[in-house]
Amino acid sequence: MNRKPTFLARRRKLALASISTLAALATGAHIPSALAQGADFAPGGKPVNLVVPFPPGGPLDAVARIVGDAVRPTLGNVLIENRSGAGGNIGMDAVAKAAPDGHTLGIGALSTHAINPWLYPRMPFDPIKDFAPVTLLADLPNVLVLNNEFASQNRIANVADLIAYLKRNPGKVNFASGGNGSGGHLAAELFKQLAGVYMVHIPYRGAAPAQTALLSGDVQLMFDNLGSAAPRIREGRIKAIGVTTQKRSASYPDMPTIAESGVSGFKDFEITTWFGIFAPAGTPATVIDRLNREFTAALRSPAVRERMLKLAAEPAPTTPAQFAELVRRENKRYQDVVKRSGAKLD
Repeated sequence: MNRKPTFLARRRKLALASISTLAALATGAHIPSALAQGADFAPGGKPVNLVVPFPPGGPLDAVARIVGDAVRPTLGNVLIENRSGAGGNIGMDAVAKAAPDGHTLGIGALSTHAINPWLYPRMPFDPIKDFAPVTLLADLPNVLVLNNEFASQNRIANVADLIAYLKRNPGKVNFASGGNGSGGHLAAELFKQLAGVYMVHIPYRGAAPAQTALLSGDVQLMFDNLGSAAPRIREGRIKAIGVTTQKRSASYPDMPTIAESGVSGFKDFEITTWFGIFAPAGTPATVIDRLNREFTAALRSPAVRERMLKLAAEPAPTTPAQFAELVRRENKRYQDVVKRSGAKLD
């Protein structure tokens, strides 16, 4: 029997199939693969590993768990992995080097993508080139808080009163932070620059000992995370005189912003602790779009919003392009802020 025509026909069929597959890949058309379609994002499928580059218990970790719970019905099992160290660099480096299939994501923040690149002499990743932004998750205001006794003795009721006191007493006020180059440190440095005042920076190993120093009077003020400071503000143990966002916090609408203080130079003052979801660079656009759709839907859920606002974290869903632009803008902005502060870490 002559089998030659059958062999040629088979070769021709395989060639046409290969050409069709290549064309689909080139045009982004749907092809039968889980990577392109995100088809394995489903209950019982391959889990999504959501890396939190900070220790458990903080507001960023709490928000990650809230949104992780919310997307499980559509994306399947979401595992929260805390990989802390080096200001968040260790965890985000693991994300940058993971397979770009949408199953390893990271919660990057102001610190990891805008501050650390100018704070550390060597970075294990490029904050712009090595990631594919998915969506911003939340803005978390900082708040300027004072030791109660200090505020009472010196009749400081607002930002204008504080600046007037600092100008009369240069170098006599100490401010705390959770460490060199932390968000609280840089917020205070920017405040000093705009107000034209001098305060002494006392860095601590984390926010908790800094808060203890404020309560005891070892320092007179600090810029703290609003979610972290809120219990002591409600209890009346510290005095809050302004949040660092342009608009008032939805969680504390009666608390004024520093920008609305009326002090010259502070109209545009804004320092927010933002954080969002990043995938490794090279993750297909179809996968990024699917992830964005599911996470932003979760952020718009009234139940998720209510849980986040209890942490003073305001949901802030964006498109991938909007989030990428925010990261580029903040990265550029903090180059000058870090340089002026003189902060450096090995």
